Amino acid sequence: MPRYFFNVRDGTYLPDKEGSELPDDAAARTEALAASGEMLKGIVRDTGLDFWNGEEWQMEVVNESGTTVAALRFSASVPPAVRRR
Repeated sequence: MPRYFFNVRDGTYLPDKEGSELPDDAAARTEALAASGEMLKGIVRDTGLDFWNGEEWQMEVVNESGTTVAALRFSASVPPAVRRR
């Protein structure tokens, strides 16, 4: 079974050194969605204010050969009018 690596950038680069064995690229993309959702929930729960600064959070999924099979990017911001409230 192929191994996939889920590397994250959130201001710093956090490489996945262990990876996960998954059946194929489609399974890796599905796992990327689930994992990023859980990670983003943690960011909002633990340091939610930092997430709303508009900076991009990224996850790149690469296979054993180093080929990118998926890239996810998220950012969030609060419009200035709302921030003033």
